[in-house]
Amino acid sequence: MSSSNNITPLFQDLAKLENEQHRAVCQDCSLSRLCLPLGLHNDDLVQLDKIIKRSNSYKRGHSLFSIDTPFKSLFVVRSGSFKTTISASNGREQVTGFYFPGEFIGLDAIHEQVYKSNARALESSSVCELPYENLQELGQEMPQLQLQLLSRLSKELSGDKGLMLLLGKKSAEEKLATYLLSLSKRFNERGYSATEFQLSMSRTDIGNHLGLAVETVSRLFSRFQEQGLIAIAGKTISLQAMDKMDALCK
Repeated sequence: MSSSNNITPLFQDLAKLENEQHRAVCQDCSLSRLCLPLGLHNDDLVQLDKIIKRSNSYKRGHSLFSIDTPFKSLFVVRSGSFKTTISASNGREQVTGFYFPGEFIGLDAIHEQVYKSNARALESSSVCELPYENLQELGQEMPQLQLQLLSRLSKELSGDKGLMLLLGKKSAEEKLATYLLSLSKRFNERGYSATEFQLSMSRTDIGNHLGLAVETVSRLFSRFQEQGLIAIAGKTISLQAMDKMDALCK
């Protein structure tokens, strides 16, 4: 009888240990509020957590996927940053986007089940990989998960339209100022400083993305510094007069 009583606490301890082991890693992630649907119960988070594959570090220039890679997964940046590119009709590489912690990569592949771009790390980076087949199965049980993906697709579409407006109707000075303020907003949403952050992308990549020559980008950075709008130290940029930069964009 006493041995039976001793066994019960043992099972309770094992169950407690199992629950701790199955605690969703996502719950302890500082980016969870950005990439996880609101309102998921702990059991749902555990189920979602089980399908997520967390990568080792991708070195600068390392490919996450390319247009030749079979579409199997969506990705969320855990650390570092990535850029996506496509090959233009003239054979030149066109930068289509930059991605930071908490942002999804590969959403545009869902419709045709084909990656539409090449994704490479801009620095030492890591991702959470979400196998799409498993994600679909979970989505049937968790409507919030499907809504989150729709929200992310909508946000990406909105961003694409914003970029078209940026490239089509603004001067070179307005383009760069608008771009720097958009980075500020994105970093701020992730809990980082809105006024000081790292530019992991090169001047060439920025120019390519904004439709500007690299010489123009370098000249504008120098002008912004002379005007006291920004300060640059290595890859770190400090926005020192955001109100003036905002006025410059309008």
